[in-house]
Amino acid sequence: MSKTTIVIIVYVLGLIFGALFLDLWSADTSIIKGLVGLGWTALLLIGLFFAEKNERN
Repeated sequence: MSKTTIVIIVYVLGLIFGALFLDLWSADTSIIKGLVGLGWTALLLIGLFFAEKNERN
């Protein structure tokens, strides 16, 4: 399994965890919940960047 696939699977599991237990997409949203979602997506992009960089070398 490639590192890119692992990063995407961890991201999706994090989204599911955030949706079910942290209520990130509930009706009562806040700036904190939005920043958590944005930060998690930023971590995905950073992880994909380094995974692709390591696979090319």
